[in-house]
Amino acid sequence: MQPTCETLPCGMKLVMMPCEAESVAVGVFVASGSRDEPRRLSGISHFIEHMLFKGTSKMGPADISRAVEGRGGNFNAFTSEEATCYYVHIPGEYLADAVDILSDMYFDATIPEDEFAREKCVILEEKKMYDDDPSSVAMENLQASLFRGTPLAMPVIGTEKSLLAMTAADLREYISSHYTPGRTVVVVVGDFDSAACRRAVESRFCRSRRRGSAPRRAAVRLGLSPTPEVTVERDIKQAQLALGYRTSGIEDESRYALSVLDGVLGRGMSSRLFLNLRERRGLSYDISSRAQLFRGAGMFGISAGLDASKSGAVLAAVEREIARLREKRVGAAELKRVKEFLTGNFRLSHEKIMSKLVYCGSSMLSFGRVVPVKDEVDRVRAVTADEIRALASRIFVDSRRAVSWVVPRGWQ
Repeated sequence: MQPTCETLPCGMKLVMMPCEAESVAVGVFVASGSRDEPRRLSGISHFIEHMLFKGTSKMGPADISRAVEGRGGNFNAFTSEEATCYYVHIPGEYLADAVDILSDMYFDATIPEDEFAREKCVILEEKKMYDDDPSSVAMENLQASLFRGTPLAMPVIGTEKSLLAMTAADLREYISSHYTPGRTVVVVVGDFDSAACRRAVESRFCRSRRRGSAPRRAAVRLGLSPTPEVTVERDIKQAQLALGYRTSGIEDESRYALSVLDGVLGRGMSSRLFLNLRERRGLSYDISSRAQLFRGAGMFGISAGLDASKSGAVLAAVEREIARLREKRVGAAELKRVKEFLTGNFRLSHEKIMSKLVYCGSSMLSFGRVVPVKDEVDRVRAVTADEIRALASRIFVDSRRAVSWVVPRGWQ
Protein backbone atom coordinates (compact mmCIF):
# COMPACT_ATOMS: atom_id res chain seq x y z
CA MET A 1 0.00 0.00 0.00
CA GLN A 2 1.23 3.48 -0.86
CA PRO A 3 1.61 5.97 2.00
CA THR A 4 -0.76 8.92 2.29
CA CYS A 5 0.33 12.39 3.29
CA GLU A 6 -1.75 15.22 4.67
CA THR A 7 -1.25 18.51 6.43
CA LEU A 8 -2.88 18.74 9.86
CA PRO A 9 -4.70 21.91 10.95
CA CYS A 10 -1.63 23.05 12.92
CA GLY A 11 0.59 22.83 9.82
CA MET A 12 2.34 19.60 10.72
CA LYS A 13 2.63 16.86 8.08
CA LEU A 14 1.26 13.35 8.77
CA VAL A 15 2.32 10.34 6.70
CA MET A 16 0.42 7.08 7.21
CA MET A 17 1.43 3.75 5.73
CA PRO A 18 -0.75 0.86 6.94
CA CYS A 19 0.73 -2.54 6.16
CA GLU A 20 0.44 -6.13 7.33
CA ALA A 21 2.29 -6.41 10.62
CA GLU A 22 1.94 -7.22 14.31
CA SER A 23 3.31 -3.84 15.31
CA VAL A 24 3.24 -0.14 14.60
CA ALA A 25 6.10 2.34 14.41
CA VAL A 26 5.62 6.05 15.05
CA GLY A 27 8.34 8.51 14.13
CA VAL A 28 8.64 12.24 14.70
CA PHE A 29 11.03 13.81 12.17
CA VAL A 30 12.20 17.36 12.83
CA ALA A 31 14.00 19.32 10.11
CA SER A 32 16.70 20.44 12.50
CA GLY A 33 20.23 19.07 12.36
CA SER A 34 23.83 20.11 12.76
CA ARG A 35 23.91 22.20 9.56
CA ASP A 36 21.27 24.52 11.07
CA GLU A 37 23.32 25.35 14.16
CA PRO A 38 25.41 28.47 14.80
CA ARG A 39 29.02 27.58 15.54
CA ARG A 40 28.75 28.47 19.24
CA LEU A 41 25.89 25.95 19.58
CA SER A 42 27.50 23.19 17.54
CA GLY A 43 26.02 19.88 18.70
CA ILE A 44 22.85 21.32 20.22
CA SER A 45 20.51 19.26 18.00
CA HIS A 46 22.17 16.05 19.20
CA PHE A 47 22.12 17.31 22.81
CA ILE A 48 18.37 17.97 22.54
CA GLU A 49 17.89 14.45 21.18
CA HIS A 50 19.38 13.09 24.40
CA MET A 51 17.45 15.42 26.68
CA LEU A 52 13.99 14.66 25.33
CA PHE A 53 14.32 11.26 26.99
CA LYS A 54 15.14 12.84 30.36
CA GLY A 55 11.63 13.63 31.47
CA THR A 56 8.54 15.77 31.05
CA SER A 57 6.19 17.35 33.58
CA LYS A 58 4.19 14.08 33.49
CA MET A 59 6.95 11.45 33.19
CA GLY A 60 10.45 10.97 34.51
CA PRO A 61 13.13 9.15 32.45
CA ALA A 62 12.26 5.77 33.98
CA ASP A 63 8.54 6.36 33.34
CA ILE A 64 9.22 6.94 29.64
CA SER A 65 11.25 3.74 29.41
CA ARG A 66 8.64 1.68 31.25
CA ALA A 67 5.79 3.10 29.16
CA VAL A 68 7.42 1.70 26.00
CA GLU A 69 9.36 -1.36 27.19
CA GLY A 70 6.55 -2.38 29.54
CA ARG A 71 4.43 -2.95 26.43
CA GLY A 72 7.15 -4.94 24.67
CA GLY A 73 8.23 -2.03 22.49
CA ASN A 74 11.49 -0.21 21.89
CA PHE A 75 12.33 3.42 21.27
CA ASN A 76 15.29 5.50 20.22
CA ALA A 77 16.38 8.57 18.30
CA PHE A 78 19.07 9.79 15.93
CA THR A 79 20.48 13.11 14.76
CA SER A 80 22.06 13.88 11.40
CA GLU A 81 23.22 16.96 9.55
CA GLU A 82 19.67 17.79 8.47
CA ALA A 83 17.23 16.09 10.83
CA THR A 84 16.47 14.70 14.27
CA CYS A 85 14.15 11.72 14.59
CA TYR A 86 12.42 10.13 17.60
CA TYR A 87 10.58 6.84 17.22
CA VAL A 88 8.65 4.19 19.09
CA HIS A 89 8.12 0.65 17.75
CA ILE A 90 5.39 -1.12 19.68
CA PRO A 91 2.60 -3.75 19.31
CA GLY A 92 -0.19 -2.34 17.16
CA GLU A 93 -2.83 -1.99 19.88
CA TYR A 94 -0.66 0.59 21.67
CA LEU A 95 -0.58 3.16 18.86
CA ALA A 96 -2.31 5.84 20.96
CA ASP A 97 0.18 5.29 23.78
CA ALA A 98 3.13 5.70 21.40
CA VAL A 99 1.68 8.94 20.03
CA ASP A 100 1.04 10.20 23.57
CA ILE A 101 4.61 9.46 24.70
CA LEU A 102 6.26 11.08 21.68
CA SER A 103 4.05 14.16 21.74
CA ASP A 104 4.73 14.63 25.45
CA MET A 105 8.48 14.46 24.83
CA TYR A 106 8.19 16.81 21.84
CA PHE A 107 6.14 19.50 23.59
CA ASP A 108 6.89 19.13 27.27
CA ALA A 109 10.54 18.17 27.78
CA THR A 110 11.53 19.93 30.99
CA ILE A 111 15.34 19.92 30.52
CA PRO A 112 16.03 19.83 34.29
CA GLU A 113 19.36 21.35 35.28
CA ASP A 114 20.63 18.25 37.11
CA GLU A 115 19.79 15.95 34.22
CA PHE A 116 21.34 18.45 31.79
CA ALA A 117 24.61 18.50 33.72
CA ARG A 118 24.78 14.69 33.87
CA GLU A 119 23.92 14.27 30.21
CA LYS A 120 26.58 16.78 29.18
CA CYS A 121 29.12 14.43 30.78
CA VAL A 122 27.57 11.49 28.91
CA ILE A 123 27.81 13.28 25.56
CA LEU A 124 31.42 14.28 26.21
CA GLU A 125 32.15 10.59 26.86
CA GLU A 126 30.31 9.70 23.65
CA LYS A 127 32.51 12.17 21.80
CA LYS A 128 35.62 10.55 23.29
CA MET A 129 34.33 7.18 22.06
CA TYR A 130 34.14 8.49 18.48
CA ASP A 131 37.53 10.18 18.87
CA ASP A 132 38.98 6.79 19.86
CA ASP A 133 37.58 5.18 16.67
CA PRO A 134 40.08 5.74 13.83
CA SER A 135 37.50 5.15 11.08
CA SER A 136 35.17 7.76 12.60
CA VAL A 137 38.02 10.25 12.91
CA ALA A 138 39.07 9.68 9.30
CA MET A 139 35.54 10.24 7.95
CA GLU A 140 34.87 13.24 10.20
CA ASN A 141 38.09 14.88 9.03
CA LEU A 142 37.24 14.06 5.41
CA GLN A 143 33.85 15.76 5.68
CA ALA A 144 35.42 18.76 7.43
CA SER A 145 37.98 19.01 4.61
CA LEU A 146 35.45 18.75 1.78
CA PHE A 147 33.01 21.26 3.28
CA ARG A 148 35.41 23.57 5.11
CA GLY A 149 33.98 26.97 5.83
CA THR A 150 30.38 25.68 5.86
CA PRO A 151 28.12 24.27 8.61
CA LEU A 152 28.45 20.81 7.00
CA ALA A 153 32.07 20.76 8.15
CA MET A 154 31.05 20.71 11.81
CA PRO A 155 30.62 17.35 13.62
CA VAL A 156 27.05 16.37 14.44
CA ILE A 157 27.99 15.74 18.06
CA GLY A 158 29.58 19.20 18.39
CA THR A 159 32.96 20.24 19.75
CA GLU A 160 34.24 20.03 23.30
CA LYS A 161 34.28 23.83 23.47
CA SER A 162 30.69 24.25 22.31
CA LEU A 163 29.38 21.46 24.54
CA LEU A 164 31.08 22.78 27.66
CA ALA A 165 29.68 26.27 27.09
CA MET A 166 26.13 25.12 26.35
CA THR A 167 23.36 25.75 28.91
CA ALA A 168 19.97 24.22 29.58
CA ALA A 169 18.43 27.58 28.66
CA ASP A 170 20.11 27.32 25.22
CA LEU A 171 18.36 23.98 24.66
CA ARG A 172 14.94 25.27 25.76
CA GLU A 173 15.21 28.29 23.48
CA TYR A 174 16.38 26.18 20.55
CA ILE A 175 13.50 23.75 20.98
CA SER A 176 10.94 26.57 21.01
CA SER A 177 12.32 28.01 17.74
CA HIS A 178 13.06 24.77 15.86
CA TYR A 179 10.54 22.19 17.08
CA THR A 180 7.61 23.75 15.26
CA PRO A 181 4.81 22.29 13.10
CA GLY A 182 6.26 23.53 9.81
CA ARG A 183 9.51 21.70 10.54
CA THR A 184 7.92 18.45 11.73
CA VAL A 185 6.64 15.30 10.04
CA VAL A 186 4.91 12.50 11.94
CA VAL A 187 5.14 9.10 10.22
CA VAL A 188 3.12 6.03 11.20
CA VAL A 189 3.79 2.60 9.65
CA GLY A 190 2.33 -0.82 10.46
CA ASP A 191 -0.90 -2.27 11.83
CA PHE A 192 -3.37 0.55 12.54
CA ASP A 193 -6.65 2.12 11.53
CA SER A 194 -6.05 5.32 9.55
CA ALA A 195 -8.99 7.27 10.96
CA ALA A 196 -8.08 6.41 14.55
CA CYS A 197 -4.44 7.22 13.84
CA ARG A 198 -5.31 10.62 12.40
CA ARG A 199 -7.46 11.47 15.42
CA ALA A 200 -4.72 10.43 17.84
CA VAL A 201 -1.97 12.38 16.10
CA GLU A 202 -4.08 15.51 15.57
CA SER A 203 -5.35 15.56 19.15
CA ARG A 204 -1.83 15.24 20.59
CA PHE A 205 0.32 17.17 18.13
CA CYS A 206 -2.05 20.05 17.32
CA ARG A 207 -2.71 20.97 20.96
CA SER A 208 0.12 23.47 21.31
CA ARG A 209 0.29 27.15 20.43
CA ARG A 210 3.80 26.63 19.15
CA ARG A 211 3.98 27.93 15.59
CA GLY A 212 6.60 28.19 12.90
CA SER A 213 7.01 27.79 9.16
CA ALA A 214 9.15 25.29 7.31
CA PRO A 215 12.90 25.97 7.54
CA ARG A 216 14.59 28.08 4.92
CA ARG A 217 18.07 26.67 4.87
CA ALA A 218 20.82 28.86 3.54
CA ALA A 219 22.52 27.49 0.45
CA VAL A 220 25.83 25.74 1.04
CA ARG A 221 28.40 28.19 -0.29
CA LEU A 222 31.41 26.08 -1.18
CA GLY A 223 33.72 29.04 -1.66
CA LEU A 224 36.79 27.31 -0.23
CA SER A 225 38.51 24.46 -2.01
CA PRO A 226 38.78 21.17 -0.09
CA THR A 227 41.84 20.71 2.07
CA PRO A 228 43.87 18.34 -0.16
CA GLU A 229 45.14 16.06 2.63
CA VAL A 230 44.95 15.81 6.41
CA THR A 231 46.82 13.30 8.57
CA VAL A 232 46.51 12.64 12.29
CA GLU A 233 48.41 10.17 14.45
CA ARG A 234 46.90 7.81 17.01
CA ASP A 235 48.11 4.93 19.18
CA ILE A 236 46.80 2.31 16.75
CA LYS A 237 48.20 -0.57 14.72
CA GLN A 238 46.18 -0.18 11.53
CA ALA A 239 45.97 2.95 9.38
CA GLN A 240 42.62 4.31 8.17
CA LEU A 241 42.09 5.95 4.81
CA ALA A 242 39.12 8.13 3.82
CA LEU A 243 39.23 9.50 0.28
CA GLY A 244 36.35 11.68 -0.89
CA TYR A 245 34.94 14.02 -3.52
CA ARG A 246 32.31 16.72 -3.47
CA THR A 247 29.14 15.93 -5.38
CA SER A 248 25.82 17.60 -6.11
CA GLY A 249 23.07 17.52 -3.49
CA ILE A 250 20.20 15.13 -2.95
CA GLU A 251 17.85 17.18 -5.13
CA ASP A 252 20.05 16.63 -8.20
CA GLU A 253 18.90 13.96 -10.65
CA SER A 254 22.46 12.65 -10.91
CA ARG A 255 21.89 10.90 -7.56
CA TYR A 256 20.62 7.82 -9.41
CA ALA A 257 23.77 7.50 -11.50
CA LEU A 258 25.81 8.13 -8.34
CA SER A 259 24.01 5.25 -6.62
CA VAL A 260 24.92 2.87 -9.44
CA LEU A 261 28.49 4.20 -9.56
CA ASP A 262 28.70 3.51 -5.83
CA GLY A 263 27.43 -0.02 -6.42
CA VAL A 264 30.04 -0.67 -9.09
CA LEU A 265 32.94 0.75 -7.10
CA GLY A 266 32.47 -0.13 -3.44
CA ARG A 267 29.08 -1.50 -2.34
CA GLY A 268 29.14 -5.15 -1.33
CA MET A 269 31.45 -8.10 -1.79
CA SER A 270 31.09 -8.05 -5.59
CA SER A 271 32.28 -4.46 -5.98
CA ARG A 272 35.49 -3.58 -7.78
CA LEU A 273 37.28 -2.27 -4.70
CA PHE A 274 36.44 -5.32 -2.60
CA LEU A 275 37.39 -7.81 -5.31
CA ASN A 276 40.57 -6.10 -6.46
CA LEU A 277 42.03 -4.74 -3.22
CA ARG A 278 40.91 -7.39 -0.74
CA GLU A 279 40.21 -10.63 -2.58
CA ARG A 280 42.92 -10.48 -5.27
CA ARG A 281 45.67 -8.43 -3.62
CA GLY A 282 45.04 -8.69 0.12
CA LEU A 283 45.70 -4.97 0.64
CA SER A 284 42.76 -4.31 2.96
CA TYR A 285 40.35 -6.26 5.11
CA ASP A 286 37.60 -3.63 5.08
CA ILE A 287 37.11 -1.36 2.07
CA SER A 288 33.92 0.24 0.78
CA SER A 289 32.38 3.38 -0.67
CA ARG A 290 29.38 5.49 0.25
CA ALA A 291 27.50 8.50 -1.08
CA GLN A 292 26.17 10.99 1.48
CA LEU A 293 23.85 13.64 0.05
CA PHE A 294 22.45 16.79 1.65
CA ARG A 295 20.36 19.68 0.34
CA GLY A 296 22.63 21.62 -2.00
CA ALA A 297 25.79 19.54 -1.59
CA GLY A 298 27.04 16.00 -1.17
CA MET A 299 30.09 13.81 -0.83
CA PHE A 300 31.24 10.46 -2.16
CA GLY A 301 33.66 8.71 0.15
CA ILE A 302 35.88 5.61 0.04
CA SER A 303 37.13 4.18 3.32
CA ALA A 304 39.65 1.45 4.06
CA GLY A 305 41.58 -0.06 6.93
CA LEU A 306 45.14 -1.06 5.98
CA ASP A 307 48.69 -1.69 7.06
CA ALA A 308 50.34 1.73 7.09
CA SER A 309 53.30 0.38 5.11
CA LYS A 310 50.88 -0.37 2.25
CA SER A 311 49.28 3.09 2.20
CA GLY A 312 50.89 4.07 -1.08
CA ALA A 313 49.86 0.84 -2.78
CA VAL A 314 46.27 1.09 -1.49
CA LEU A 315 45.83 4.72 -2.54
CA ALA A 316 47.28 4.00 -5.96
CA ALA A 317 44.99 0.99 -6.41
CA VAL A 318 41.93 3.00 -5.40
CA GLU A 319 42.86 5.77 -7.81
CA ARG A 320 43.28 3.23 -10.64
CA GLU A 321 39.73 2.00 -10.05
CA ILE A 322 38.47 5.58 -10.09
CA ALA A 323 40.35 6.21 -13.36
CA ARG A 324 38.73 3.12 -14.89
CA LEU A 325 35.31 4.64 -14.24
CA ARG A 326 36.34 7.88 -15.91
CA GLU A 327 37.94 6.24 -18.91
CA LYS A 328 35.83 3.16 -19.68
CA ARG A 329 32.13 2.43 -19.81
CA VAL A 330 30.87 -0.17 -17.32
CA GLY A 331 30.15 -3.37 -19.20
CA ALA A 332 26.56 -4.48 -19.79
CA ALA A 333 26.76 -7.61 -17.64
CA GLU A 334 28.34 -5.79 -14.68
CA LEU A 335 25.87 -2.93 -14.98
CA LYS A 336 22.91 -5.30 -14.96
CA ARG A 337 24.25 -7.19 -11.95
CA VAL A 338 24.87 -4.02 -9.94
CA LYS A 339 21.41 -2.66 -10.70
CA GLU A 340 19.80 -5.92 -9.58
CA PHE A 341 21.86 -5.83 -6.38
CA LEU A 342 20.89 -2.23 -5.59
CA THR A 343 17.20 -2.48 -6.43
CA GLY A 344 16.79 -5.88 -4.80
CA ASN A 345 18.51 -4.70 -1.63
CA PHE A 346 16.35 -1.56 -1.59
CA ARG A 347 13.12 -3.52 -2.06
CA LEU A 348 14.03 -6.08 0.61
CA SER A 349 14.78 -3.33 3.12
CA HIS A 350 11.21 -2.12 2.73
CA GLU A 351 9.90 -5.33 4.22
CA LYS A 352 11.03 -3.95 7.59
CA ILE A 353 8.74 -1.51 9.36
CA MET A 354 11.57 0.66 10.67
CA SER A 355 13.12 0.93 7.20
CA LYS A 356 9.78 2.08 5.81
CA LEU A 357 9.46 4.61 8.61
CA VAL A 358 12.90 6.14 8.05
CA TYR A 359 12.43 6.17 4.28
CA CYS A 360 9.10 8.00 4.50
CA GLY A 361 10.37 10.56 6.99
CA SER A 362 13.63 11.22 5.15
CA SER A 363 11.84 11.49 1.81
CA MET A 364 9.39 14.03 3.23
CA LEU A 365 12.14 16.20 4.67
CA SER A 366 14.25 16.01 1.49
CA PHE A 367 11.56 16.33 -1.21
CA GLY A 368 8.32 17.35 0.52
CA ARG A 369 6.73 14.06 -0.54
CA VAL A 370 7.24 10.34 -0.22
CA VAL A 371 8.86 9.22 -3.44
CA PRO A 372 7.25 5.88 -4.42
CA VAL A 373 9.58 2.90 -4.08
CA LYS A 374 8.74 1.86 -7.66
CA ASP A 375 9.86 5.25 -8.95
CA GLU A 376 13.21 4.92 -7.17
CA VAL A 377 13.69 1.41 -8.54
CA ASP A 378 12.75 2.45 -12.08
CA ARG A 379 15.14 5.41 -12.02
CA VAL A 380 18.04 3.23 -10.89
CA ARG A 381 17.26 0.66 -13.59
CA ALA A 382 17.24 3.41 -16.22
CA VAL A 383 20.81 4.57 -15.49
CA THR A 384 23.12 4.05 -18.46
CA ALA A 385 26.84 3.30 -18.69
CA ASP A 386 27.35 6.64 -20.42
CA GLU A 387 25.73 8.48 -17.50
CA ILE A 388 28.05 6.75 -15.04
CA ARG A 389 31.15 7.59 -17.07
CA ALA A 390 30.05 11.22 -17.50
CA LEU A 391 29.38 11.56 -13.76
CA ALA A 392 32.73 9.99 -12.87
CA SER A 393 34.50 12.42 -15.21
CA ARG A 394 32.71 15.35 -13.58
CA ILE A 395 33.18 14.54 -9.87
CA PHE A 396 36.47 12.60 -9.77
CA VAL A 397 38.72 15.63 -10.25
CA ASP A 398 41.39 17.11 -8.00
CA SER A 399 39.46 20.33 -7.29
CA ARG A 400 36.72 18.26 -5.60
CA ARG A 401 39.05 15.84 -3.80
CA ALA A 402 40.31 15.40 -0.24
CA VAL A 403 42.24 12.63 1.52
CA SER A 404 42.08 11.91 5.25
CA TRP A 405 44.53 9.60 7.03
CA VAL A 406 44.67 8.28 10.58
CA VAL A 407 48.03 6.55 11.04
CA PRO A 408 49.98 4.84 13.82
CA ARG A 409 51.93 7.28 15.96
CA GLY A 410 55.49 7.83 14.74
CA TRP A 411 54.85 6.23 11.35
CA GLN A 412 56.63 7.90 8.41
